[in-house]
Amino acid sequence: MAGEFINELKKWAAELARRRGEGDEIGLNRAVELISRNFSVRPHEVAIFALTPDERFLQFLTPEKLREVGQIPTTSTHSLAARTVREKRAEVINHFSVIPHSSVFEAVRIAEDQPTEAIQKIMSAPLVVDRRVVGVIQISRKANSAPDAGPDFTHQQLRELKIIAEALAPCISVGVKAHV
Repeated sequence: MAGEFINELKKWAAELARRRGEGDEIGLNRAVELISRNFSVRPHEVAIFALTPDERFLQFLTPEKLREVGQIPTTSTHSLAARTVREKRAEVINHFSVIPHSSVFEAVRIAEDQPTEAIQKIMSAPLVVDRRVVGVIQISRKANSAPDAGPDFTHQQLRELKIIAEALAPCISVGVKAHV
């Protein structure tokens, strides 16, 4: 990750942890902005999930529009986010649209001027605090076809996502307690 992005993200994370989740919305928006710029994706292609206190569901923190839509059971067999929680493992899938998955969230219009598009390529990483998963971060490329979605994600980018997940995890843990 470009040094400036990771340093700014780490500063943001430290400040959010210091405030114990107050002003969480503004902080997440800034984090999403930095993350989306780093991976050359649109802000709505950055999804951050928090594990519910009972650890049975993942709830969207971003994109904000998806918070109202529902939650993902951690037992779901067709959810990459749920698998990321269960396996505590990051992965990249550059042919996601052909893999069986629940597409209910892809059908939600994020903005009036934004058409719905299928996720073509995706990276997913667990957010871990003290060896316990507290959430998931996913970066996707959406389009009507894989070639239209842009370049494949690389293993170097997956390593960058793991660094981001490490910095973000304590903030999500604090933020969830403030929200739930």
